Amino acid sequence: MRVVLAEDAVLLRAGVQRLLADEQIETVAAVDNGDDLIEAVQQHRPELAIVDVRMPPTFTDEGLRAALRAREVLPGLPVLVLSQYVEESYAVELLSAGAGGVGYLLKERVADVTDFLDAVRRVAGGGTAIDPDVIAQLMARGRKNPLDALTGRETEVLRLMAQGLSNTAIANTLVVSHGAVEKHIGNIFAKLNLESSLEEHRRVRAVLTYLNRS
Repeated sequence: MRVVLAEDAVLLRAGVQRLLADEQIETVAAVDNGDDLIEAVQQHRPELAIVDVRMPPTFTDEGLRAALRAREVLPGLPVLVLSQYVEESYAVELLSAGAGGVGYLLKERVADVTDFLDAVRRVAGGGTAIDPDVIAQLMARGRKNPLDALTGRETEVLRLMAQGLSNTAIANTLVVSHGAVEKHIGNIFAKLNLESSLEEHRRVRAVLTYLNRS
């Protein structure tokens, strides 16, 4: 796997590079600003971009804006965003911008090497990896919930889907059979009126509905 990394904190950038290298994941470019990220994506056409939300010069949303531009330069580019805090508007904008291959993790999660590397592989493979704290804050916005038709267990399954867990991992987490998970997911698709399509596409659409309800 070939990765472009955009992170202005020198120690974190070096640490992430080392973690990736230990897993034979090549960092083809490591930059500290959004403009260089775009240039690196154009030059190297990576399989994944790992991007900090806040970068120079204003340390507001440069990283996110650059990530969105990078997906225009290289359509379908998987993007894993790292953020110091849960920033709702940024998370929703990124997650709503594409059908898959997106992740949003708090930087503290990088310390959990196994989970971080799992998220890297999941996003690079076209899936999603959303930090549980991000999910919790988005769900606490107090807006009308369009998911009221789901049962408690279906909502729990969808929450785990939003974290990027596979059906097998969901079954293990909930201590239920694989078939039960498939049935719950089928019910979720039906209740959210997600018509037959590619399974992964419907899965992503269900997760986006869960995270970006209005």
